[in-house]
Amino acid sequence: MRHPAHAVEIEAGKNYRWCACGKSARQPYCDGSHRGSAITPLTFTAERSEIVWLCGCKTTARPPFCDGSHKASKESV
Repeated sequence: MRHPAHAVEIEAGKNYRWCACGKSARQPYCDGSHRGSAITPLTFTAERSEIVWLCGCKTTARPPFCDGSHKASKESV
């Protein structure tokens, strides 16, 4: 199973590319592994410096942030 969430420190004003395909070896960030698919990474700019939880299961309704969707996915397996 993929990691349900990744606690990461982000810096205000810095751009990040969140992996939406789940294939990146650099989770939760994109490494280009999506190439050839219709899935593209989500680019976002940190509004402030803080620690956030980025989604690892890729089912969040609030990409790139974890919303707990992995709990429902795990229960349905």
